[in-house]
Amino acid sequence: MTAAYYEGEKITFIDYRKNNFEQAEYDNCRFENCDFSNNKLNNSIFANCTFIDCNFSLAELSGTTFQQVLFKNCKLLGLQFQQCNRFGLSFTFENCNIDHASFYQLKLKKTTFRSCQLREVDFSEADLTGSSFQNCDLNQAIFDQTNLEQVDFRDAQNLMLSPNKNKLKKAKFSLLSLPGLLSEYDIKIES
Repeated sequence: MTAAYYEGEKITFIDYRKNNFEQAEYDNCRFENCDFSNNKLNNSIFANCTFIDCNFSLAELSGTTFQQVLFKNCKLLGLQFQQCNRFGLSFTFENCNIDHASFYQLKLKKTTFRSCQLREVDFSEADLTGSSFQNCDLNQAIFDQTNLEQVDFRDAQNLMLSPNKNKLKKAKFSLLSLPGLLSEYDIKIES
């Protein structure tokens, strides 16, 4: 259980590598230009919070709660989101670098990824129903036994996934993503 509670706070320019991060409950708080990298955010609660220009690279998220959280212009390299508290887990990502992160087995229905770099991200066995990847780079992202029903991939780049290993009912793709959907068949597509 967290000891402190903060509501409506604006927290700016704090380097938590040099200042201890207080594991607490943060409700409707705004964090700008904060560095949480290599820090333990374990068991903290972030509800209706916004993170702008923050660095979370390699932070520990065991038991961390993220409910209705917006990450904008953030670095989220190597995060293991599957370690988070799954109750009410919901995010929006805008212009973020999320390379090498893992969303393994998470339910992330209707999640928005907008203008994000998602290279080598693991979405295995996740439920992304109704999510969108607007202008996102999915180079070497892993989709295996993933529920991608109604997902909008029309603006995604470097998408490669197996239609046989994922649920794709009513998912949206552009013609440019066709090679990434058919690559396992070793066929050539020419215009």
